[in-house]
Amino acid sequence: MKKIILLIVLFSPVFGLANPADSLKYTDALALPVIGKGFTETQNRYERLPLHLEGVTREPVWNLSKHSSGLAVRFRTNSTTIAAKWEVTNDAVMNHFAMTGIKGLDLYCYQNGKWQYVRTARPTGKESSAVIIENMQGTEMEYMLYLPLYDGIEKLEIGVAHDSDIKPPVVNSPQTGRPIVFYGTSITQGGCASRPGMSYSSILSRMLNRETVNLGFSGNGQLDYEIAEAMATIPAACIVMDCLPNVTLQQINEKYIRFLDILREKHPKTPIFLVENINYPFMYFDQQVYLNINEKNKALSRIFKEQKKKGDKNIFYIKADNLVGDDQEVTVDGIHLTDLGFLRMAENLYPMIQKRIK
Repeated sequence: MKKIILLIVLFSPVFGLANPADSLKYTDALALPVIGKGFTETQNRYERLPLHLEGVTREPVWNLSKHSSGLAVRFRTNSTTIAAKWEVTNDAVMNHFAMTGIKGLDLYCYQNGKWQYVRTARPTGKESSAVIIENMQGTEMEYMLYLPLYDGIEKLEIGVAHDSDIKPPVVNSPQTGRPIVFYGTSITQGGCASRPGMSYSSILSRMLNRETVNLGFSGNGQLDYEIAEAMATIPAACIVMDCLPNVTLQQINEKYIRFLDILREKHPKTPIFLVENINYPFMYFDQQVYLNINEKNKALSRIFKEQKKKGDKNIFYIKADNLVGDDQEVTVDGIHLTDLGFLRMAENLYPMIQKRIK
């Protein structure tokens, strides 16, 4: 009996093995550049709104701004292994959203002039540790580590082999300086991508080789004027307005034009894209939802035409028709997109945005 127990202890992976991530040397990500931030003066580094909006913007918006959606750490290393240790602020859990998307990390490598997915660091709780990739050749390459979509980062360290270096990037990709700014809802924020790199704004960032700023606030993309004022300070290449799922018809009629006017005061010629509410699969069964979405899209179309009549030559309209396809197979729950939905949305937005930011 004792021999059997001993064999179980010796051969079981559960017993007696150290975490391989602990054998590496770690660098605090504070020493490396972060892309995707629209504002430098944030309360903590991995947040999305400027500090001066604390107590000004609505509390739900402020709390959601602490989620690190769209942010990524850039670095280069010659390590054969890359790992991470990270602590999230909330340890969020949802019944329709993969943990890897909520609070995981996503590693990409720059290869042959484009970003290639490597692997995802899977979270285990509020504090996590994971070897993301190992057994690489050890040549120096550029990397991008996307941060969680629906949780914040309290602390982040990147681990590499002891005989290797980790340094700031040399390649400016995605190109920084004039980002594409996205404003919107839970879908904009990235719900419910399986991993951080699959939100549609991040997919577009890689497709366009352009830094993007994600100002999606789950359930709270409600045309708050102070958010427009903050957005107007970003030297944007273009602005994508994707907030219709969170606003009522009354809010569209009362607030949308003023929100645009605030942006136009600082961005008189910047391309602005107005995106319709995507077509939810269940709206073809729920008659009230069908009516509501169509009314909101009609109101947005009217606003677009009014702005064009006023002489705005740099405002563009994106219809929901086929934006995420027409097979009704792109959501987790009838509303929030899967990776397939986000990829289709990015692919359909790409030619329109690419044409206007050349």
